[in-house]
Amino acid sequence: MHIGVAATPDVAIPTLDWLISSEHKVDLVITQPDKPAGRGRVLKQSFVGEWATSRDIPVIKPVTSDELIGKINDLDCVVTIGYGVLLPQHILDLPKFGFINLHFSLLPAYRGAAPAQRALQNGEVTTGVSVFQLEKGMDTGPIYSQRTVLIDPKWRSVELLHALAQEGPVAVAEALTMISKGDLPRAQQGQASLAPKISKHDAHLDFSNDAKTLVNAIRAFTYEPGAWCTWKEEPFKITSAVVVEDESVQPAEIVFDGQKVIVGCGNKSTIQLLTVVPAGKKEMSAADWARGARLQGGDSFD
Repeated sequence: MHIGVAATPDVAIPTLDWLISSEHKVDLVITQPDKPAGRGRVLKQSFVGEWATSRDIPVIKPVTSDELIGKINDLDCVVTIGYGVLLPQHILDLPKFGFINLHFSLLPAYRGAAPAQRALQNGEVTTGVSVFQLEKGMDTGPIYSQRTVLIDPKWRSVELLHALAQEGPVAVAEALTMISKGDLPRAQQGQASLAPKISKHDAHLDFSNDAKTLVNAIRAFTYEPGAWCTWKEEPFKITSAVVVEDESVQPAEIVFDGQKVIVGCGNKSTIQLLTVVPAGKKEMSAADWARGARLQGGDSFD
């Protein structure tokens, strides 16, 4: 089939790599317009834009959806992966078989922009990927294929997204085979839930919550946008932590014994910080930070 791909983030790359090695032909890549990046705020292509350019695959970066009219009409199908734009039905109807989407949850659970992160935040032990027919509703279309992934308790969003991305090629291959054969997708079944986009406010750590809730939040929001609190009125990110047993530490209080950094949480629970990113510095071990900060006892996060 003649395929277009509408994608933006790096999690699309495994599926893109498979597509160009498959019997299908990638005729076009659609990605979001270049955005300023780095301290110099120089315009930079998306990961997918860079991938396509390096392989001499035509790339378009529409500002409005109607710019796709006339560009995708001759395609058999467009595969979307984290494109980041809701497309109207008159655009979805242009390719012969419409659009299919690779979504990082077992739909109808976790419809929305941040399914992997919200699954971690809620302490899920399994998730997966779904390939479904795009329609005007948000992640509501009928499903072609699904793959289940067991969540390692140590995984943060960066590790979970990597694992889910590896399932993309098999799930998309199955969907495209079904489309080629004329097999119809099945309607979504089960309890629907939402996975809204993550704000900086969502990622703020409240140490009145219990330890498990805080560890799940750290797992969910690392590295983007970053689980954070404040230390001496400066932003302070915690990038990994585990639950530990110690009922003597008050919420937000920091205890350092020379090796371990313990922080009190709600319900007489505690976490041990493993890695952190202090303001203006790179990621480091929590113990190294604590030694450099010269904690005196009685210290706490703001």
